[in-house]
Amino acid sequence: MLDQERAQMKFPHDYPYSPPTFKFLSKMWHPNIYDQTGDVCISILHPPVDDPQSGELPSERWNPTQSVRTILLSVISLLNEPNTFSPANVDASVMYRKWKESKGKDSEYAKIIQKQVQRTKADAEKDGVVVPTTLQDYCIKTKTQTPSHSSQDLTDFYEDDDYDGDYDEEEEEEECYYDDEDDSGNGES
Repeated sequence: MLDQERAQMKFPHDYPYSPPTFKFLSKMWHPNIYDQTGDVCISILHPPVDDPQSGELPSERWNPTQSVRTILLSVISLLNEPNTFSPANVDASVMYRKWKESKGKDSEYAKIIQKQVQRTKADAEKDGVVVPTTLQDYCIKTKTQTPSHSSQDLTDFYEDDDYDGDYDEEEEEEECYYDDEDDSGNGES
């Protein structure tokens, strides 16, 4: 068991009719995470009201068909692709845009994120948690006869220059799949 939580999701009494809240307890520097509180600013967690000034469509907001899984996938997606048009942390948003527009030449944002990742990995290691660093590490593996994906599939996964494209299908003897356990959010989390 981990010594301390890194994120927290709280469910209201009228869940699933009202959205839960999601906040990071670890320090996060991200355009869509409030710097002081760690609260995540994401459409899927906003109440389902019509608010023309928000710039969000009602269909982008919470609805009772959402689940813990859809929330987590949305948060992961947001971490990977920040929404700089509606930032919770304006300074992080400006830095991210400069980094993106300069194609990485303005490295201030990247340096902060690299330090954040290293700090998180060190904290995880102290708690005995292995942090996945490759696509294969994120998957549950089973033995198969033939590979289920090609090198083109993996190339599409990587959007940065760190992936060199070397992938040997003949060496791959395992298939990745994602566990589809009940994620309704009705159990303990």
